[in-house]
Amino acid sequence: MSVQQEASVVGEALEVWIDQDLCTGDGICAQYAPEVFELDIDGLAYVKGADNELLQAEGAATPVPLPLLTDVVDSARECPGECIHVRRVSDRTEVYGPDAE
Repeated sequence: MSVQQEASVVGEALEVWIDQDLCTGDGICAQYAPEVFELDIDGLAYVKGADNELLQAEGAATPVPLPLLTDVVDSARECPGECIHVRRVSDRTEVYGPDAE
């Protein structure tokens, strides 16, 4: 079952956030999902808000659009810093990323 099929079966809203303390600045996330991630002038990756602005507050999260779910999950899986966290909005349980079960 694909990542998108899993999400649509579960029907859960997901959000993603980056732990900048662990970010290595490789930019893999921005390559996979530039609509969601961007590197800032400080060399670290951040998630983008609805109006495309970087969310730089610690722990800032943004919704994961279903069409981009696979790209966001691939970003989390490939991130060398293991700093990308995808969690359910309803209970904040990490479903993809370093703390996922």
